Amino acid sequence: MILIHAGFQLQADKEQSFLEEIRTLITASRTEIGNVSYDLMKDTEKEYEYMMVEVWQDMNSVENHNKSDHFTSFANKAPQYLAAPLRMKIYEGNERIQ
Repeated sequence: MILIHAGFQLQADKEQSFLEEIRTLITASRTEIGNVSYDLMKDTEKEYEYMMVEVWQDMNSVENHNKSDHFTSFANKAPQYLAAPLRMKIYEGNERIQ
């Protein structure tokens, strides 16, 4: 499994527009082959901070996602909402074995 954490620090006056724009990305991404989960989390300690937490079956699924129309459309618009550069971490993981 591939886990991706994408951190967004938003401009205060752009938060609502960002949330409206990202809703389309979330809905479409959740229907993609290879998507396990795709969730936007709001930081409870910092204003205007969000984290997209994505889980994909494999790197091929991530690559297909990154080429999708809904992702490329959002990626082209995202900089207008940001107060700082996007922060991204990619992890490789395995299901927990008990």
